[in-house]
Amino acid sequence: MNVLLATDGSTYGQWGLNWVATLPFVTPPRVTALHVLDRAWLRGPFRTRPEILRVEARSARTLKKTKQQLAALKLKGTVRQEQGAVAPVILKRAPKRDGLLVVGSQGLDALDRFMLGSVSTKLIHHAPCPVLVVKGKATPLRRITLATDGSPASAKALEFVLTTFQPDRSSGRGGPVPIHVSVIHVIARSPLAPITIGSTIAWIEYRESKVREIGRRLLEQSVQKLIEAGFTAEPLCQFGNPAEKIMKAASKQHADLIVMGAKGLGGIARILLGSVSTRVAEYATCSVLVVR
Repeated sequence: MNVLLATDGSTYGQWGLNWVATLPFVTPPRVTALHVLDRAWLRGPFRTRPEILRVEARSARTLKKTKQQLAALKLKGTVRQEQGAVAPVILKRAPKRDGLLVVGSQGLDALDRFMLGSVSTKLIHHAPCPVLVVKGKATPLRRITLATDGSPASAKALEFVLTTFQPDRSSGRGGPVPIHVSVIHVIARSPLAPITIGSTIAWIEYRESKVREIGRRLLEQSVQKLIEAGFTAEPLCQFGNPAEKIMKAASKQHADLIVMGAKGLGGIARILLGSVSTRVAEYATCSVLVVR
């Protein structure tokens, strides 16, 4: 698998490379660590010479440390620097659909983040491949929360887990231990549903029972595929706000990683409810893998 790691010298960038080394890939990854130096930003009207020298020196240190970390982790790959606007350059170099893009959820100092904007959010929206947003230190993958809603994107998320990750991990105590996957399906209250009074109550109860049954079958199919592949798995079906329920389930299950599709609901519902994947990637306490 081709992996592009976007690094800016921050702790999150270092954690990202550790995540690549720790994830139980079926095929050993080939890593390109990319550091982007935004020359146009450096030439801004309010930049002082000492500040420019500071950023350039930090860039040189980042390249050196990343090369050392790559070697220490025994990962095959290269480290490269490019110039330009950060997000567009990363997107240009991102692997295609069979690869993975890894980026930290935070980086640099507060002023630089304000000037550069949220790079990780732009990558989630526009990358041609799955995006791993790193939120913390890498740990052996033990528990995954996999969100599914029946959409093509969530089907790809399930397929990514099945084909990219080994189903078990070494416990260090004499044998492999299966990775546990909690498959969650959240049934959102439709923003356009009729008011629940009078004659509409029966219609809504009927609709919710049908939706619940569809969700149950969807979960059963996903769980069965995971178990057949060697994972352990359990179904979770809930009503409510999808982003909030997914994050709450991940926290309760002590998940190391949330995996979900980049798109789900219909267009109108997305406008009214907001982007679930973006919200989860921004506010979840564990790392998030968004698959498209």
